[in-house]
Amino acid sequence: MKKKLTYIAISVSICLIIGFLSGYATQSSVNDWYLSLNKPSFNPPNWIFGPVWTLLYILMGIAAGIVWAKGFHHIWVKTALYNFGFQLLFNALWSVVFFGFKNPFWALLVILFLLALILLTIKWFNVVSRTAAYLLIPYFLWVCFATILNYKIWEMN
Repeated sequence: MKKKLTYIAISVSICLIIGFLSGYATQSSVNDWYLSLNKPSFNPPNWIFGPVWTLLYILMGIAAGIVWAKGFHHIWVKTALYNFGFQLLFNALWSVVFFGFKNPFWALLVILFLLALILLTIKWFNVVSRTAAYLLIPYFLWVCFATILNYKIWEMN
């Protein structure tokens, strides 16, 4: 149990660090460029994104820690965690492309690829731990919403 909690703590920390770095890229234009964009009526207020992403990164970290605790020597665990790491990089890349490069179209392409990677990660997490796979469902649903939002922002601008 102690090993599992250690893996969860490390995984949550990594996810939160990635989230912090993504937030740093976001802050570069959220108070100027992003404010000037036309947005759909269902666009949430800016203050909601921080708490939602923090919770999602915590859930993602818990899920990854659960999988990791099953033993990195297992090929399914390795595959699941490699998929997880790859989708986490694309998660961060989206913030850089959308907010850093101020490019909603290319960000849309990134987020569509991210959705596919999240589904693959859920699939592989499910092979290792059903609980871990379920913990990624809120993340997947939020990224589905973010994809629609990204599309509408691109369409309206």
